[in-house]
Amino acid sequence: IGTSEVEHVLATQALRQSKPKALEVRVQGSLPNGVTAKDLVLYIIGQLTTEGGSGYVIEYTGECIRSLGMEQRMTVCNMSIEAGARAGMIAPDAVTFDYLRGRDFVPRDFEKAVQEWQKLPSDEGATYDRVEVFESADIVPQVTWGTNPAQVVGVDAAVPNVGAMSDPSERSSGVKALEYMGLSSGTQITDIPLDRVFIGSCTNSRIEDLRAAAAVVRGYHVSRDIHAMVVPGSGRVKRQAEHEGLDKLFVAAGFEWREAGCSMCLAMNPDTLSAGQRCASTSNRNFEGRQGQGGRTHLVSPAMAAAAAVEGHFVDVRKWQYQ
Repeated sequence: IGTSEVEHVLATQALRQSKPKALEVRVQGSLPNGVTAKDLVLYIIGQLTTEGGSGYVIEYTGECIRSLGMEQRMTVCNMSIEAGARAGMIAPDAVTFDYLRGRDFVPRDFEKAVQEWQKLPSDEGATYDRVEVFESADIVPQVTWGTNPAQVVGVDAAVPNVGAMSDPSERSSGVKALEYMGLSSGTQITDIPLDRVFIGSCTNSRIEDLRAAAAVVRGYHVSRDIHAMVVPGSGRVKRQAEHEGLDKLFVAAGFEWREAGCSMCLAMNPDTLSAGQRCASTSNRNFEGRQGQGGRTHLVSPAMAAAAAVEGHFVDVRKWQYQ
């Protein structure tokens, strides 16, 4: 729930809810090399728009979704609200059970719990209120150009011609977004310079995210024009990353290695952008002022953020020379 609903909970101890409709988002095929779960969900939001999931709970299905690891699935579900959905979910399977097995706080009789969880997936041929189908082969690394997560294009594209948008609301929103972001239609995404890079947030600060970013920066150094930081999502993730030596790798590459927390995702404490500063961020929201008054946020995957930190601008991580 958002902050306005938190206020309602604090005041009344209740939330008014209506039964949501069911939206199946089916993703076929397998993600191409260099394309991540963050790119997948940004692409989906770009197609659905920020209101496309309003009134629905999204269930993600299909070969592509089943092939994702648990932490990648978390990234997809985490951003469902950015499409307007009340929630996002993926049916539990062996990937889910293997991820949970042996962890703290799982049910004491874990295998019995698994037997119950195996009954939860939607039946074969289940009916949904709406179905959207996407081909994973169509997806490339994504970069947002505007001030909501649906204003997004592939890294190999240009900022769209907002004046040519047929929908008056989209056109007006696009014009306003470009003005705030200090961009022009037709600018290549790879020509956009950056000031800051933030790798963190509940969307992309799990251990697999940090490993992906570390693999990119290994053997490289952050551009002299960039201030870059890595903020693990929890104390457990931080300890695991340090056990693997990822902290030393990031620090050697010129990143700040920070304590776990929310940090720059929502401009917490001193972790803010100054007016006009441009940031490649692995977080989930890029609204005006989200990372600081006047700050400009571009949402990307951890690998894309890491590569941008090294180069000082966006690059296509599919072409990255790993060391």
